[in-house]
Amino acid sequence: MKAPLIIVSGPSGSGKSTLIEEVVARYPDRLRLAVSVTTREARPGEKDGTHYHFWPRERFLKERDAGHFLEWAFIHDRDYYGTPRSEVDGHRDRGVFLDVDVQGFEQVKKLGLEHLSVFVTLSRSELFRERLKKRGTETEESLARRLKTAEAEVAWAPKYDAIVENDDLATATVRLVGLIRGRFPGWLPN
Repeated sequence: MKAPLIIVSGPSGSGKSTLIEEVVARYPDRLRLAVSVTTREARPGEKDGTHYHFWPRERFLKERDAGHFLEWAFIHDRDYYGTPRSEVDGHRDRGVFLDVDVQGFEQVKKLGLEHLSVFVTLSRSELFRERLKKRGTETEESLARRLKTAEAEVAWAPKYDAIVENDDLATATVRLVGLIRGRFPGWLPN
Protein backbone atom coordinates (compact mmCIF):
# COMPACT_ATOMS: atom_id res chain seq x y z
CA MET A 1 0.00 0.00 0.00
CA LYS A 2 1.34 3.43 -0.96
CA ALA A 3 1.91 5.80 1.95
CA PRO A 4 -0.31 8.88 1.94
CA LEU A 5 0.87 12.37 1.10
CA ILE A 6 -1.35 14.83 2.97
CA ILE A 7 -1.07 18.50 2.07
CA VAL A 8 -2.41 20.83 4.77
CA SER A 9 -2.72 24.58 4.38
CA GLY A 10 -4.46 27.33 6.27
CA PRO A 11 -3.92 30.85 7.50
CA SER A 12 -1.75 31.72 10.48
CA GLY A 13 -3.82 31.11 13.59
CA SER A 14 -5.99 28.37 12.07
CA GLY A 15 -4.25 25.77 14.22
CA LYS A 16 -3.10 23.63 11.30
CA SER A 17 0.24 22.77 12.95
CA THR A 18 -1.46 21.78 16.20
CA LEU A 19 -3.99 19.70 14.27
CA ILE A 20 -1.24 17.88 12.37
CA GLU A 21 0.68 17.26 15.61
CA GLU A 22 -2.45 15.77 17.18
CA VAL A 23 -3.01 13.33 14.32
CA VAL A 24 0.67 12.34 14.12
CA ALA A 25 0.72 11.76 17.90
CA ARG A 26 -2.15 9.29 17.50
CA TYR A 27 -0.44 7.37 14.68
CA PRO A 28 3.33 7.94 15.03
CA ASP A 29 4.21 4.66 13.32
CA ARG A 30 1.98 5.48 10.32
CA LEU A 31 2.35 9.27 9.86
CA ARG A 32 5.01 11.96 10.14
CA LEU A 33 5.37 15.66 9.46
CA ALA A 34 7.89 16.83 6.89
CA VAL A 35 9.95 19.49 8.68
CA SER A 36 10.02 22.65 6.61
CA VAL A 37 12.84 25.15 6.24
CA THR A 38 12.37 28.83 7.01
CA THR A 39 14.54 31.90 6.92
CA ARG A 40 12.64 33.55 9.78
CA GLU A 41 13.99 33.66 13.31
CA ALA A 42 12.93 30.92 15.71
CA ARG A 43 10.17 31.85 18.14
CA PRO A 44 10.65 31.13 21.84
CA GLY A 45 10.39 27.38 22.41
CA GLU A 46 10.95 26.40 18.78
CA LYS A 47 13.72 23.89 18.14
CA ASP A 48 15.76 23.61 14.97
CA GLY A 49 15.00 20.33 13.22
CA THR A 50 11.79 19.79 15.15
CA HIS A 51 9.56 22.76 14.41
CA TYR A 52 11.51 24.00 11.40
CA HIS A 53 15.00 23.93 10.00
CA PHE A 54 16.10 27.54 10.53
CA TRP A 55 18.45 28.53 7.72
CA PRO A 56 20.06 31.79 6.66
CA ARG A 57 18.57 33.27 3.48
CA GLU A 58 21.75 32.58 1.49
CA ARG A 59 21.62 28.83 2.19
CA PHE A 60 17.90 28.68 1.41
CA LEU A 61 18.37 30.38 -1.97
CA LYS A 62 21.35 28.14 -2.84
CA GLU A 63 19.33 24.97 -2.07
CA ARG A 64 16.30 26.35 -3.92
CA ASP A 65 18.36 27.13 -7.01
CA ALA A 66 19.83 23.61 -6.90
CA GLY A 67 16.30 22.14 -7.04
CA HIS A 68 16.40 20.61 -3.56
CA PHE A 69 12.91 21.77 -2.56
CA LEU A 70 9.65 19.99 -3.28
CA GLU A 71 7.98 23.37 -2.84
CA TRP A 72 8.95 26.82 -1.61
CA ALA A 73 7.42 30.26 -1.19
CA PHE A 74 8.17 33.80 -0.08
CA ILE A 75 5.62 34.49 2.67
CA HIS A 76 4.31 37.67 4.36
CA ASP A 77 6.60 39.70 2.06
CA ARG A 78 9.41 38.79 4.38
CA ASP A 79 10.62 35.19 4.76
CA TYR A 80 11.21 32.08 2.67
CA TYR A 81 9.64 28.74 3.56
CA GLY A 82 10.05 25.42 1.80
CA THR A 83 9.98 21.64 2.05
CA PRO A 84 13.24 19.85 1.22
CA ARG A 85 12.69 16.87 -1.09
CA SER A 86 14.64 14.76 1.42
CA GLU A 87 11.86 15.31 4.00
CA VAL A 88 9.43 13.47 1.71
CA ASP A 89 11.39 11.20 -0.61
CA GLY A 90 13.35 9.56 2.19
CA HIS A 91 10.32 8.84 4.35
CA ARG A 92 7.67 7.23 2.16
CA ASP A 93 7.32 4.20 4.44
CA ARG A 94 5.01 6.40 6.52
CA GLY A 95 2.41 8.87 5.43
CA VAL A 96 3.83 12.37 5.19
CA PHE A 97 2.09 15.60 6.15
CA LEU A 98 3.14 18.73 4.30
CA ASP A 99 2.29 21.88 6.27
CA VAL A 100 2.48 24.39 3.42
CA ASP A 101 0.96 27.67 2.34
CA VAL A 102 -1.27 27.98 -0.72
CA GLN A 103 1.69 28.61 -3.03
CA GLY A 104 3.32 25.38 -1.85
CA PHE A 105 0.04 23.53 -2.36
CA GLU A 106 -0.09 24.65 -5.99
CA GLN A 107 3.52 23.58 -6.59
CA VAL A 108 3.04 20.11 -5.09
CA LYS A 109 -0.28 19.64 -6.88
CA LYS A 110 1.45 20.28 -10.23
CA LEU A 111 3.85 17.40 -9.53
CA GLY A 112 0.97 14.96 -10.00
CA LEU A 113 1.65 13.00 -6.82
CA GLU A 114 -1.29 11.13 -5.29
CA HIS A 115 -2.36 13.19 -2.29
CA LEU A 116 -5.12 14.47 -0.05
CA SER A 117 -5.30 18.25 0.24
CA VAL A 118 -6.96 19.83 3.27
CA PHE A 119 -7.55 23.50 4.00
CA VAL A 120 -7.79 24.33 7.71
CA THR A 121 -9.79 27.39 8.68
CA LEU A 122 -11.91 28.87 11.45
CA SER A 123 -15.62 29.60 11.43
CA ARG A 124 -15.18 33.35 12.03
CA SER A 125 -12.43 35.69 10.84
CA GLU A 126 -12.06 37.38 14.25
CA LEU A 127 -10.87 34.04 15.68
CA PHE A 128 -7.66 34.36 13.63
CA ARG A 129 -6.83 37.65 15.37
CA GLU A 130 -7.64 36.20 18.81
CA ARG A 131 -5.43 33.16 18.30
CA LEU A 132 -2.52 35.14 16.88
CA LYS A 133 -2.66 37.59 19.79
CA LYS A 134 -2.68 34.68 22.29
CA ARG A 135 0.65 33.50 20.89
CA GLY A 136 2.28 36.57 22.38
CA THR A 137 4.88 36.53 19.62
CA GLU A 138 3.33 38.95 17.14
CA THR A 139 3.97 42.68 16.91
CA GLU A 140 1.11 44.86 15.64
CA GLU A 141 2.93 45.01 12.31
CA SER A 142 3.35 41.23 12.00
CA LEU A 143 -0.22 40.67 13.18
CA ALA A 144 -1.57 43.00 10.49
CA ARG A 145 0.63 41.32 7.85
CA ARG A 146 -0.55 37.82 8.85
CA LEU A 147 -4.22 38.84 8.91
CA LYS A 148 -3.91 40.39 5.44
CA THR A 149 -2.34 37.16 4.17
CA ALA A 150 -5.09 35.12 5.88
CA GLU A 151 -7.78 37.00 3.94
CA ALA A 152 -6.15 36.11 0.64
CA GLU A 153 -5.52 32.48 1.66
CA VAL A 154 -9.12 31.77 2.68
CA ALA A 155 -10.14 32.42 -0.93
CA TRP A 156 -8.12 29.32 -1.92
CA ALA A 157 -10.10 26.93 0.29
CA PRO A 158 -12.41 25.64 -2.51
CA LYS A 159 -9.36 24.42 -4.49
CA TYR A 160 -8.61 21.79 -1.82
CA ASP A 161 -10.11 18.31 -1.57
CA ALA A 162 -11.62 19.17 1.83
CA ILE A 163 -12.04 22.00 4.30
CA VAL A 164 -11.71 21.42 8.05
CA GLU A 165 -12.95 24.02 10.52
CA ASN A 166 -10.66 23.97 13.53
CA ASP A 167 -12.66 25.88 16.14
CA ASP A 168 -12.49 22.73 18.30
CA LEU A 169 -9.31 20.60 18.09
CA ALA A 170 -10.97 17.30 19.03
CA THR A 171 -13.68 17.68 16.38
CA ALA A 172 -11.17 18.78 13.73
CA THR A 173 -8.90 15.82 14.57
CA VAL A 174 -11.73 13.31 14.10
CA ARG A 175 -12.61 14.97 10.78
CA LEU A 176 -9.02 14.91 9.49
CA VAL A 177 -8.51 11.27 10.49
CA GLY A 178 -11.77 10.43 8.70
CA LEU A 179 -10.59 12.20 5.55
CA ILE A 180 -7.29 10.27 5.57
CA ARG A 181 -9.12 6.97 6.04
CA GLY A 182 -11.50 7.85 3.23
CA ARG A 183 -8.73 8.69 0.72
CA PHE A 184 -6.26 6.01 1.85
CA PRO A 185 -8.37 3.05 3.09
CA GLY A 186 -6.61 0.72 5.49
CA TRP A 187 -3.67 3.05 6.17
CA LEU A 188 -4.78 4.13 9.66
CA PRO A 189 -5.98 1.47 12.12
CA ASN A 190 -9.32 1.97 13.86
